[in-house]
Amino acid sequence: MYRTAMQQLMQWKSKKDRKPLLIRGARQVGKTWLMKEFGRQAYQQVLYINFENNKQMEALFSQDYNVDRLIMGLELYSEQKINPETTLILLDEVQEVQQALTSLKYFYENAPQYHIICAGSLLGVALHNNTSFPVGKVDFMNLYPLSFMEFILAMGERQYTKLLDANDFSMVSTFKQKYIELLKLYYYIGGMPEVVQSYIDLRDFNIVRLKQQSILDAYEQDFSKHAPHEAIPRIRLLWNSIPVQLAKDHKKFVYKLVQDGARAREYEKAMQWLADCGLVYRVYRVKKPGIPLKAYEDQKAFKLYFLDVGLLSCMVHLHQETLINGNVLFAEFKGALTEQYVLQQLKIQTDLRVFYWVNDGGSAEVDFLLDDGRNVYPLEVKAEINLKARSLQVYRDRYHPVISLRASMADYHREDWLVNVPLYAIEKLKAML
Repeated sequence: MYRTAMQQLMQWKSKKDRKPLLIRGARQVGKTWLMKEFGRQAYQQVLYINFENNKQMEALFSQDYNVDRLIMGLELYSEQKINPETTLILLDEVQEVQQALTSLKYFYENAPQYHIICAGSLLGVALHNNTSFPVGKVDFMNLYPLSFMEFILAMGERQYTKLLDANDFSMVSTFKQKYIELLKLYYYIGGMPEVVQSYIDLRDFNIVRLKQQSILDAYEQDFSKHAPHEAIPRIRLLWNSIPVQLAKDHKKFVYKLVQDGARAREYEKAMQWLADCGLVYRVYRVKKPGIPLKAYEDQKAFKLYFLDVGLLSCMVHLHQETLINGNVLFAEFKGALTEQYVLQQLKIQTDLRVFYWVNDGGSAEVDFLLDDGRNVYPLEVKAEINLKARSLQVYRDRYHPVISLRASMADYHREDWLVNVPLYAIEKLKAML
């Protein structure tokens, strides 16, 4: 299936000042497949090594950082000759050998001619814990589950992505029912590549749920296998509280919903571990919408989101008929799924930094504030066609943004102060701005 990240990898290959590349992302978002497919398309030869439980690689990198010796060792292990210009070196689960991460500094400084990509499902944890990591000596890329546009392409409906690319919203509105049907499917299936492929192959929602549950089970196993022992119970409690947190009207994360008497400092390590693994996203409140928003964030107030809307719908046991046909249960949780979906698409648009805003009295809340480095754009999310935007008006009257944004099921339209973006077009938001 097509991944837009392939374009980023092609750009990385052609950079004059190319550095070793680290791909970060949660388990099973497609890192290994993407690396190998990129190598197949762009190089004559691919050398792939998995570092998990690999004693030979651990021994090779534990001696010193002599690049010539390391290259010889990789050649002997793989039984392949490495040509700096035509060979792509792929090091998977590289966080398992700390010295291998450190060696990237020496590859960049002493042998920049080699093309090296590293990945790992717990790479974020390793980087967070390693303060001596060679900052500035590597490039980074984050990989997420399939976006909605990638999902549409995987479903074989390329013409509908072309229509959105053309910004022909009068034509888009004509076929909006098709976009809505695809969006409901995406709410249920989500963007995990294996899950999407299983639906394409079998068109069986029961198999989809089995695949999703298998992924969730694998994450739970990671808690026991890789997380700090003392943090495991709190990681599980945090993890299982996410649907409850998202279902609230005001979605600020509340520790007492995790466990009676819970305090932030007791759960910070568990929260950080989940975030470093790419399993959750924290969106912080800002006290006022100044540039940059990061300077005004409130570290004590945040909303917590899941990595994938399909996994979330599996976690809360939403049945396919509930989602596809709609009923009271879906109506009650639809706002949470919709906000999760929007955040997921915003994360992919890497030049947009995402926060949220609540006024001092708590009577008005804007779901997301977007910072593109020049302006701050308020974005309110509506699960249906409801176009009332009281909180957005409160924000506008106080801060006078250049434009306000609303995502809903209504058609695209623009007023003097407000742009309504259809939910199925939210991935095109950056281009619209």
